[in-house]
Amino acid sequence: MVIIFARHVICCLLNYSITPDNWALFVSLSTKKSHHRSHAVYNKSVTCPPNYNEYRLTLHLHTTHLFPPISCIKRYPNSSSTNQIQSNPIHFCSTNVSISSSSSSSSSHMNHQSPSSSSSSLSFHPQNQTLTLIPGLPYDLAALILAFLPYSHHNKLKSICKSWKHFFSSRFLHSIRHKHIPISKISHLLCIFPQDPSVSSPYIFDPQSRAWSNLPLMPCNPHVYGLCNFVTISHNSYVYVLGGSLFDTRSFPLDRPSPSSSVFRYDFVSQTWDSLPPMLSPRGSFACAAVSKSVSNSDNSGSIVVAGGGSRHTMFGAAGSRMSSVEMYDIGRNEWVALDGLPRFRAGCVGFMVGNGDGDGEKEFWVMGGYGESRTILGVFPVDEYYRDAAVMRFKNGGVGKWRGVGDMWEEGERRQLGRIAVVDDAASSQIFMLDKNDILRYDMTSNRWLKETTLPKRALDESAVGFVALNGELHVMASHNGAGSVENRRLRRHKRSTSLYLQIYNPGKKIWRTLITTPPFQQPLDFKTTVMCTIRL
Repeated sequence: MVIIFARHVICCLLNYSITPDNWALFVSLSTKKSHHRSHAVYNKSVTCPPNYNEYRLTLHLHTTHLFPPISCIKRYPNSSSTNQIQSNPIHFCSTNVSISSSSSSSSSHMNHQSPSSSSSSLSFHPQNQTLTLIPGLPYDLAALILAFLPYSHHNKLKSICKSWKHFFSSRFLHSIRHKHIPISKISHLLCIFPQDPSVSSPYIFDPQSRAWSNLPLMPCNPHVYGLCNFVTISHNSYVYVLGGSLFDTRSFPLDRPSPSSSVFRYDFVSQTWDSLPPMLSPRGSFACAAVSKSVSNSDNSGSIVVAGGGSRHTMFGAAGSRMSSVEMYDIGRNEWVALDGLPRFRAGCVGFMVGNGDGDGEKEFWVMGGYGESRTILGVFPVDEYYRDAAVMRFKNGGVGKWRGVGDMWEEGERRQLGRIAVVDDAASSQIFMLDKNDILRYDMTSNRWLKETTLPKRALDESAVGFVALNGELHVMASHNGAGSVENRRLRRHKRSTSLYLQIYNPGKKIWRTLITTPPFQQPLDFKTTVMCTIRL
């Protein structure tokens, strides 16, 4: 099966090009099929100045749409004579490639060199290269090719053979994908937590392939139940589940919810849950954001910031505590440290990071919306006072600054509270969007106002029963669909289940809409009032 897969997907045109004058590059790629060995040799010369010392190699993988071209530049010392055979072979991912004069014999033998002796920018150093991934291909070239396969297929591919199971379960694969695959080609996945993850399995959804997969249950504490209003956030190959509100059988009274300080982390490489040090202050319904400190995407770099929150449970429409404390989790040191608190109590808020990309550049942690003090109607019914402003903390060169306030972002009476927020990050800047009923608004930092961006093609009957996330530079508006009658509903009849997930996807750059329909594996329709979601790149 491995050989068939290799010949069907891997055996393709390998087109290398180099720049020195009158030089020919001979590439020999062999693949085994039964007892037959076939060789494909390609020769290409490019005219350029003799003293040119850059050899540009481009590897075109003309297999499927999953494999885009990959290129690198390798420098060598100037050769005194262009008619003399180059003694040092070029290694691209340990592929045996040798350079010879165009006047030499057309049958060139492959020079063998260990991967460690190569200084190519795409050289790999996995912990175990003794296992063969694809017969006839070097380990690192085969690893690069397999790394382009979408994450949603990895679990199925693990059953092919022992070497594939080891490779698709290694952190080496994760480093390859993030180092050599463009961000647009990496699997952008949606993590969905319908309920308490210790009771109901979370799910992963890949919109590109419309594939669903479930995650194992989070470790359970037998003394607590009913976890809700927790926050999930991704960082590298991990998803963190922080805090929340729950009921504790050891507390009194039993019907009073308590905030949680627990922190769990799911590792997509080992596919296991880990318990991390708890937060300094228990909280739920709080603002949270991840801070990347290094462009290397190291799993041990970066931090997570949390701010505000309270103890409110979804079973109660009001009441609950509020807080203003702020703390930060250092992933490398595995510890929490306290930061300056918010200017005032703020619960039910949303947080995100705005900055100049990854690294140690200047970033800002924004905390928007939420509620603080409450009032009562007729002295009986409690009503929350929602905030219209925001608070911002600056992060620069690994240091933490002070909080500054941002004024009201809309006029009184324009809307009651902040809607669902999604942040689209690109190379230039971060764009902040809000779902307000059936409109998508864009936040203008200059005027401190929300401006209308677009309107949903299909209006939502209940705005609170709609999910809103940013994934791969696009805004996804999700709603459970189980009716019939409209054009979209007639398309839904093809599905066996009565409930499907209907996604309206908007591209802010191209200003266009598209739709996607999928059948989730849930037993019940998603309740987006309580469902917690986050995105991750794998």
